[in-house]
Amino acid sequence: MSERRKRLHELLLALINKQDYFELIEENSEDLTNGFSEKDSKDFSRLIDRNRKILNKYHSLVRTAVTLDALMDSENEENFKINK
Repeated sequence: MSERRKRLHELLLALINKQDYFELIEENSEDLTNGFSEKDSKDFSRLIDRNRKILNKYHSLVRTAVTLDALMDSENEENFKINK
């Protein structure tokens, strides 16, 4: 694994660990409908909306990790230039 990829992975895990509640998308659709009543479980638009919100949260965490990594890289380059 490249050094950058390893750093991104570690940042992402740290961000996930900071979450109060980290919701996962289940493989089995029956598990996804457990929180809904029988009537609501038939309304899969709610299920799709829930999954969309979960995916948006994942994307947000990944973007944050990438941004933090880029900031750390720029800081390291600045420090390297100053110390030369």
